Amino acid sequence: MANFIEEIINEDLASGAVKSVVTRIPPEPNGYLHIGHAKSVYINYYMTAKAYGGKCNLRFDDTNPEKENDEYVNSIIRDVKWLGWEGDITYASDYFEKTYECAVLIIKKGLAYVDDTPPEKMREMRGTLTQPGVESPCRNRSIEENLRLFAEMREGKYADGELVLRAKIDMASPNINMRDPAIYKIVHAHHYRQGDKWCIYPLYDFAHPIQDAIEGVTHSLCSLEFENHRPLYEWVVNNLKEIFPNSPKQREFARLNIERTIMSKRYLKKLVDEKLVDGWDDPRMPTLCGLRRRGYTPSSILRFVEEAGIAKADSECAPEQLEACIRSELNDSAPRAMAVIEPLALVITNRPDGWTEECETEINPNRPELGKRKVTIGKRLWIEAGDFAEVPPPKFKRMTPGAYIRLKSSYIVRCTGCGEENGVKTVYCEAVDGTNGADKEGVKAKGVIHWVNADDCADAEFRYYDYLLLPYDGVHEDFAERMNPNSLVVYRGKAEKMLGDAEKGTSFQFVRTGYFVRDTGSEGVVYNRIVGLKDSYKAK
Repeated sequence: MANFIEEIINEDLASGAVKSVVTRIPPEPNGYLHIGHAKSVYINYYMTAKAYGGKCNLRFDDTNPEKENDEYVNSIIRDVKWLGWEGDITYASDYFEKTYECAVLIIKKGLAYVDDTPPEKMREMRGTLTQPGVESPCRNRSIEENLRLFAEMREGKYADGELVLRAKIDMASPNINMRDPAIYKIVHAHHYRQGDKWCIYPLYDFAHPIQDAIEGVTHSLCSLEFENHRPLYEWVVNNLKEIFPNSPKQREFARLNIERTIMSKRYLKKLVDEKLVDGWDDPRMPTLCGLRRRGYTPSSILRFVEEAGIAKADSECAPEQLEACIRSELNDSAPRAMAVIEPLALVITNRPDGWTEECETEINPNRPELGKRKVTIGKRLWIEAGDFAEVPPPKFKRMTPGAYIRLKSSYIVRCTGCGEENGVKTVYCEAVDGTNGADKEGVKAKGVIHWVNADDCADAEFRYYDYLLLPYDGVHEDFAERMNPNSLVVYRGKAEKMLGDAEKGTSFQFVRTGYFVRDTGSEGVVYNRIVGLKDSYKAK
C-alpha cells in the first residue's frame, strides 16, 4: 500500500504534471549526519528517485559561512554514500549569483525592501500569534533606493546586521513566517568554498526554493517542522515564474524520533565540544559514523526507517525497533566466536600439562553451507565468572561442584571444586572421556557454557554501550540533566585468537553473549557491543 508521498508522486506522474521525479537531500554542513537524516536519504533516494527511475542530488545548504567547513562536507558525503546513495553533489554556494539575481528581480517587482531597523526592534515589531506585526518605516522605500542599498550591501559598505533585505508580504498574516521575513543578511565571514567573494548571504527560506527550481526538483520533501514555511516557499517560486515556469512543490513528512536519543545536530555538537563523548563517531552517538563504528549496517538502518513508516504526524520509536533490525541481520550473517567478558580460570585436572585437542564448532548455524571450523581446547581455560557458583541459586544450569556441564563444542566435564592458584580464583573439573562433541550414556550435562583456551587467546577490551540519555521522567527536559552515567562500561577479558587477528570493522556473534564488532578507532583488541542476543531495552 502506497504512503501519502507515493500517492502524490503517482498522481503527478499519471496526470503528466511531472515527467520524471527529481528530489534532493539538502543537509547543512554544520555537523555530522545522524540517524534522522537516514530517513531523508530513504525517502528522497530509495523511496522516490530510485523507485521511480528519477534523480536525487546531494545538495549542501552552505549559506551560513560561520558554522560550515570541509570536515562536515566530507563526513556527509562519506555517510550518504555509505547508505548507498548515488547521484550528483551540488552546493547552494554554486547558485549565489543566480540567487542574487532573483532577489534583484523581487525588488524590481516591489516585493522586497532593505530595512535598517535594529534586530531587537524588528523582533518586537513582528507581533505574536495573537497580535499582528507592525510595518517597518522602511517598507515604503522606492524600488530604486532598495536596489541601490542592496547593491551596496553586496559591496560591503555595511556592517553585520546593519541592514537586511526583507520580503514584502503581509505583517498581519496569521503565519508569522509570512510577516515580511528577512531573505538576505550581511555576514562578513570567510566562506569555505567561496572565500571572501560574498558578504551577503540568502536565508534558507529564500534560497532553498530557488535552488530546487534551478535543479529541476519536482518534489521538495522535508520534515514536518517546515510545514509552516511552505507558504513562503510557494511565494518565492510563484513570484519567479518568468525564470522558473515549472515550480517545485514542497511536501512534509514526520521526522524520525527515537526514545532516549538526541536527534539534533546542535545538541550533538555540544556533546562533542564539551567532550562529554569521544568525538562525532563515539559509538554512543546516533550519528551515522557513530552507528557505523558501533557495528550497525546501512541495510539495518534503512530497514528500521522503512519499518518506522512514513506519516504526517510526529511519533516516537522505541530503541528496540532499531536493535531488532541489526540483530535479525547479524543473526544470519555474523560468524560465531567465543569470548569471555569477565574471566574465571578453569583447569581440567585429568589432562596433562601441554595437552591440546581440536574441536569442531559451527561458523553460523543459520548457514550450514559455511561448514565448520576448528578450535583448540587445552588444560587451562577461561570461562565466565557468572557461569560458576559454589552455592548455586535455584535452577542454576551452569557449573557447580559435582555437576556435569558441557564446554561449548567440546567435552562434558564434571566440576570438582574451586580454590586458588597464584592468587587467582580457579575452578577445577574433570573431562569425561569420549564426550568431545558427543554424548555419553549415563552422563547428562546440565547446560552448555563457552570458554577460551588460556594458552592460545588474546587479551581484549569489551565496550558495552547504553543510551546517552536516561528515560524521560516527565520533569527533566534538558538533555544535560538526563545524561546516563553508565552509557559506557568497559570490561577486560579474553578472546579467541582469531578475534585478535580479525580485521577492524568485522562483526561476530559472541556465543551466549551478544553481537560485537572490532572497533575501527582503537589500537589493540577492542570490541564494541552492538546489541544483545535478546531485547535489552526496558522503558522505565
